[in-house]
Amino acid sequence: MRKCNIKIASITIFICGLLSACSNEKPGENTSKAILDTVSLSNKNFALAYQDGGKIVATSIDTMKQISFGGASDPAISPDGNKLAYTVNDTAGHRTIWVADMENKSQLQLRVNNDNYYQAVWSPSGNIIAFNIFSEAKLWKIGVIKTDNTGFVVLDSKSPNNIYAPTWKNEIELIGHDLTNIYTFNISGKLIDTKPIISFIGKDFSIASSNRFFYSKDGKKLIFNAGNTDVLDGLTGPSEAVYSVDLANKKVERISPKGMHVAYIFVTADDRIFYSGAEKPFKESKIYVSDLKGNAKLVVDKGTNPTGTLK
Repeated sequence: MRKCNIKIASITIFICGLLSACSNEKPGENTSKAILDTVSLSNKNFALAYQDGGKIVATSIDTMKQISFGGASDPAISPDGNKLAYTVNDTAGHRTIWVADMENKSQLQLRVNNDNYYQAVWSPSGNIIAFNIFSEAKLWKIGVIKTDNTGFVVLDSKSPNNIYAPTWKNEIELIGHDLTNIYTFNISGKLIDTKPIISFIGKDFSIASSNRFFYSKDGKKLIFNAGNTDVLDGLTGPSEAVYSVDLANKKVERISPKGMHVAYIFVTADDRIFYSGAEKPFKESKIYVSDLKGNAKLVVDKGTNPTGTLK
């Protein structure tokens, strides 16, 4: 694996923490939000967003220009790099998703009449956001909503299954899993396909609710991270790595290098694989970007949970 050791530059605009939520707010009416700096953020070519400890960062791919703010998590940059979705945890224990326009500094809460929804994922066009939501039936489901706060739907809302880790197969279909099966839905909420995970990747991997599956642009491969049997001295807990599987012949290939623990991946609609990986002594993760053949480079020296734009 070729490493291009680019350190984060110092052009950073720090943004204040979150306002305290009103104690009498109703579920889905969270008033906490990040306070965007008054400095103009236009023409900064944001291409990557990630978590850095207690703050999230949006940056250009060369890390020369960036903004950051605290009190939020689960950063998700839009495919065009103009907007950033993120999760806010308020003082009342609510977890909600907000969308910030990084040019005009406006912020919008996604309104879904719920107080526990998180981890936004943009559709390839950037017009729809999917996320995990804790339903009235006390089950984890996938929600989708347009960025103008219309068209909210909970996918497959009547089934008794928890569905985790939504990703977009294409503009009109999403996938998620329940640790055993991979489910495909259309954006109207209909379940259109169910397949056992082992039918894709075999029995050699362990799957957690945080592991995610992405289809390649041509639909011929599935990219995922999963637990494996590697024994990494000094790592507490199971090791995870990034893999791809050819759906025609079921051949699984490793993307991330041996000796690295990868707990998070994100795949763009143009097949770039961003992942945060830690090597011995496993105390700090770095962010890499790779192609489908495993040719990777280091882009951020310290960070987790990366998402990227289209080129």
